[in-house]
Order: sequence, then C-alpha cells, then structure tokens
Amino acid sequence: MDHDCLFCRIVAGEIPATVVYETPTTLAFRDIDPKAAVHVLVIPKEHYADVVALSADPAASADLLATASSVAEGEGLTGDGFRLMFNTGRFAGQEVFHVHAHVLGGEPLGPMLALR
Repeated sequence: MDHDCLFCRIVAGEIPATVVYETPTTLAFRDIDPKAAVHVLVIPKEHYADVVALSADPAASADLLATASSVAEGEGLTGDGFRLMFNTGRFAGQEVFHVHAHVLGGEPLGPMLALR
C-alpha cells in the first residue's frame, strides 16, 4: 500500500467510498465528481501507478476488466452501451496515480475527445 495514494487509502478503509462491487483483487466505487449518469471507478487493490504498470501483470489486468464488465452489467449499461476509459499520464488527465478504469454510461456520452 502506498500511504500517499488516495485509492490505496480507500482500499484500506481509511477513506469512505460508495462501493458498488468488490472482489478479492478489485474494488469498484462511484466517482465523487461524476461525468455521466453512471460513473464508477474500478481499481486493483494492489497499487499500480497506471495502465502501463498494470499490463505487466496479466492476471491483475484480467481481473480489472472482468470487474468493469460486471459493474457495467450490474448498472444496467450493457444494453445501450457504455464507455470504459483509462487516463494514463498527466497529458491524458490522470489525476490519481493508481490505475483506474472509468465505467461511464446511462446516457448518450457524445464524442470521445473535446474539440481543440
């Protein structure tokens, strides 16, 4: 656990979160500043800084994707669709450097990127 990491502290129970799904290796909770009608963050419980670091562990990567799929199904998003998004690095907008997938849906999401 990285004691300076917000998401590690959520995993440890030091910071509250609205958990929607949990496995032995992953945790899914509602984003506190949602960007869509449904906005859930899915994280591995073990600390990986970003998706590049996570990719070195195929089992952890698979667990995170399986949890994201379960969250989408549980939130009723699979019929109309949803977006699964990773921000990696500061240019991509990563704010917490503990890898996390955003599960977004529940309404039309519009373009993937803002116009420049």
